[in-house]
Amino acid sequence: MDRSEERLRDQGFTDDEISRVFESVPVATHNQRGIGTLYVGCPEGCGEPVEAERLLKIVEASMSSEIYELMKRSDEVEVVEKAHRRPRFVEDCVREMIRMGVEEFESFGPDAFLLARQENLETIHKHNVVAERYGLIERIKSELDSGAHVTRHVTMRDWLEGARQ
Repeated sequence: MDRSEERLRDQGFTDDEISRVFESVPVATHNQRGIGTLYVGCPEGCGEPVEAERLLKIVEASMSSEIYELMKRSDEVEVVEKAHRRPRFVEDCVREMIRMGVEEFESFGPDAFLLARQENLETIHKHNVVAERYGLIERIKSELDSGAHVTRHVTMRDWLEGARQ
């Protein structure tokens, strides 16, 4: 974006005009496709089902834009522009999945487990980028509410083995 701003300034655009251009036309550096994963562990005695539609809704809402299997060429520009108007890094996607997951599944109780993972498939690098966050819903909610960072998180293995520390 800095390079685009510099070029517009060199062409005589004012700062106000440049701001208006960027509000109207998203500036893209590159596109990535992401793979989001959300696991919810319902503790014993929890009778509420975890439906795939609920998980999918959270994962899709956490990303820059939805993706589609098939679409008309004329519709592609809308999807690309939406993604570039709402850019999200893997960390942003995971934060959103965690936040929405806590809201959606808090009723499962304090010992319910939540794991959010996002992998973005890089287009200009030789590596993919991954972020992950997991733990007990009660602890994650406390961390979200207070802003304090928790240094130890219950892993999925811990949770499955019954450790709640």
